[in-house]
Amino acid sequence: MPTAIRLPAEWEAQDAVLLAWPTAASDWAPILPQIEQVFIELIRQINRFEPVLLVAPDAALVRQRLQAAGLDGPRLQLYELPTNDTWARDFGPISVEIDGRVALYDFGFNGWGLKFAADQDNQINRRLAAAGAWACDLQCQPLIFEGGSFESDGAGTLLTTSTCLLSPNRNPHLSRPQLETQLCQLFGLRQVLWLDHGYLAGDDTDAHIDTLVRLCPDDTLVYVRCNDPADEHYAALQAMEQQLASFRTLAGAPYRLRPLPWPAARFDEDGQRLPATYANYLVLNGAVLVPTYDDPADGEALAVMASAYPDRTIIGVNCLPVIWQHGSLHCLTMQLAKGTLA
Repeated sequence: MPTAIRLPAEWEAQDAVLLAWPTAASDWAPILPQIEQVFIELIRQINRFEPVLLVAPDAALVRQRLQAAGLDGPRLQLYELPTNDTWARDFGPISVEIDGRVALYDFGFNGWGLKFAADQDNQINRRLAAAGAWACDLQCQPLIFEGGSFESDGAGTLLTTSTCLLSPNRNPHLSRPQLETQLCQLFGLRQVLWLDHGYLAGDDTDAHIDTLVRLCPDDTLVYVRCNDPADEHYAALQAMEQQLASFRTLAGAPYRLRPLPWPAARFDEDGQRLPATYANYLVLNGAVLVPTYDDPADGEALAVMASAYPDRTIIGVNCLPVIWQHGSLHCLTMQLAKGTLA
């Protein structure tokens, strides 16, 4: 039996970021040129700081796109694999440390509680292992568990939402105490903070924590705040803010709370509100990529992130096309801890 298990924080050293290229066979088809440009910019910015591990059903086509953008360099590893969609955060492997050695956990992914097809995405981590992508063990775990559903501080605290983890189509055989016990054993946790309030209209994930609240260094929480009483989110996000104020660190201290601004409401052609959130950022080696939305609040969001990560370069990436499929920047990406990539 292992003597020590630890779930690293996102801001710890990374080998690469996993992405899955959008295709015409997915829901991206109506805006494929726009979302491809987002991916090109995302890869360009990530490659300034670390490699990208990219999966795509048609590697030749993607390589052609990337070469045209000047991105086919040594910091890009491309694997041809079938995919359903592009949300690497939720099907990608989760990096852990077991007895001081890095490993990857492969949890079950069922399309956010059986909402969407996920048969190909659920096999990507094992297919990458068969292709020799990993330098460490890939361990299959018997839970449905998505990377966007939790936050870790690297020191034994996990932050999650009860709405997501306790949804009936994920792990219905487990009660909240049973699920918490399993997570503590798998990740070596000392406490689980369950957020019971907060949501984003248009979100398909049952309130993933990475759309609402993020753990940062120095016991800091950045979170979305809505100050408009006329907005449908107002009551839920006010209750969320109150619950965050009640959370305590393992040392018994309150967290430093840094609110993120609230972008103007965006709607699709059917009038459905889209889940624009600044909380859906990605931490890299030396940088933080923050989603922007051509919104007056973009600058304030970047400033908040600069205060939370004063030692890193803060870079905005326009994610307006991404929210058309109900996710944002963090949802598209999964960081791979140092020692995981072959």
